[in-house]
Amino acid sequence: MTLRAGETVALRVEREFPPYGVLLTNGTTNVLLHHTQMTEEVRPGEDVSVFLYHDSEDRLAATMKPVKIRWGRTAPLQVVDVRGRLGCFLDMGLDRHLLLPEGELPESPELRPQVGDTVYVRLDRDKQGRLLARLAGERELAAECVTAPQSWKNRRVEAIVYRTLSIGSFVVCDAGVLGFGVLGFIHASERTRSLRLGEKLQVRVTFVREDGRVNLSMRKAKEEGRDEDAARILDFLRSRPGGTMPYSDDTPPEVIREKFGISKAAFKRALGMLMKEGLIAQEGNWTSLRETQGSVQE
Repeated sequence: MTLRAGETVALRVEREFPPYGVLLTNGTTNVLLHHTQMTEEVRPGEDVSVFLYHDSEDRLAATMKPVKIRWGRTAPLQVVDVRGRLGCFLDMGLDRHLLLPEGELPESPELRPQVGDTVYVRLDRDKQGRLLARLAGERELAAECVTAPQSWKNRRVEAIVYRTLSIGSFVVCDAGVLGFGVLGFIHASERTRSLRLGEKLQVRVTFVREDGRVNLSMRKAKEEGRDEDAARILDFLRSRPGGTMPYSDDTPPEVIREKFGISKAAFKRALGMLMKEGLIAQEGNWTSLRETQGSVQE
């Protein structure tokens, strides 16, 4: 039987191989189990279960240590290094990291994973039989995910991007101890910025589909966002001499975006809320604090 990297096999301890460790065999092929890869003492004649991989010198080797990914399974692995045209290196629990080749990554550099990000991958082998990673697709992830209950609507959840396109970003939402989580989609119109592969972010569930997957948004609910926008405008007015500012409903959208970082629609909603509460007044193109000020309602 041919021994191949990525397999978990039971091999017999053939003999000690000082000072490195012991040699394991399947009867035809020997591999080294280094002392540093042992989790307990082993003796000649015993059978041990090991995971096979290539060491730093590209020799087939064995480990008794638990690895974070198995052949034929999908696993979330952390990016520990990024190497230009090579790709990303992932922590699989061994002293040698797993390569996610550049060909698996988005073409745009800003959409590629950074150190600390998490990517969902499966094991594969190159032409030399060495292990490498391939990105897991929707079908593989669906087998590991669960469905969301209707109670998830409007809940804020943590998500990891597993695919990002111009039409939107596909993510896995954290569901606690249940599988990998819940599959979700952030439409491009619901993104507030570009999202990179492997990025972790907080999102809001806008809709729970019949199949248990979820639609998501990076934007705050209108009520929540309006309160924050109103607070930002109040803070700005309070910092101005006389509590006035030359901005109103008629101010051009690009000026509002540059000054407050929000859309004109959001600006008008916030102004309307503040005027309704009697906190501000408008005259012409100017907005000012009223003498009697309350607080923005929660």
